[in-house]
Amino acid sequence: MNRLFYQPHQAGLSKVEAAADTLRFINPDVIIESYNMNITKVENFPLFMEKIRTGNKNNSGHVDLVLSCVDNFGARMTINTACNELDQTWMESGVSENAVSGHIQLIVPGKTACFACAPPLILASNIDESTLKREGVCAASLPTTMGIVAGFLVQNTLKYLLKFGRISNYIGYNALDDHFLILTLKPNEDCDDSYCRKRQLEHQLHPVVIEENVPTINTEVVHESNEWGNYIL
Repeated sequence: MNRLFYQPHQAGLSKVEAAADTLRFINPDVIIESYNMNITKVENFPLFMEKIRTGNKNNSGHVDLVLSCVDNFGARMTINTACNELDQTWMESGVSENAVSGHIQLIVPGKTACFACAPPLILASNIDESTLKREGVCAASLPTTMGIVAGFLVQNTLKYLLKFGRISNYIGYNALDDHFLILTLKPNEDCDDSYCRKRQLEHQLHPVVIEENVPTINTEVVHESNEWGNYIL
């Protein structure tokens, strides 16, 4: 998220190119495809949709999960629109502009609230986001907060993909008070997104169950030998 990937020698590269370069260096066995484009542009939306629709390991079906790590509402709404239309589960994440709080949210179309169900004031008021930014001034950036939020996002991604543990619908983090907020957000019947309303109707007919796989504790001794004579009392 944000600037965590970037290094001095990558100056001049696009953020996409630099992130891909760093990730390939960390783990060259992972296949990484990079696309340097603005997904909020109409001409780029079909390709974005296609990559979600056919981007699994065999390029034959939906991806398993979409992770949103973008930094503006327009991009989030674009991801929300695509995932609602394709009935694609995704996880949204973000850090506040004061850099001391953040959140992650699991969004299952029709089952949980989508990003448009309860839009931020900027969206509900039809305000152009670009008008709120001051020239030469950027939002606060604190790598520790972003690392914490990114860690939660990755942790819940692993739980979702590997099917273990309990995945919270929404986790909020306030660094100033060391406070965590866990919520369940229900979809809005009057959501502005028509596909969200459609998925809600489908869910009523065929409810989607988010499985919780809480492993049992295995008390069986794993290592029979005790070469060093260590005991826990």
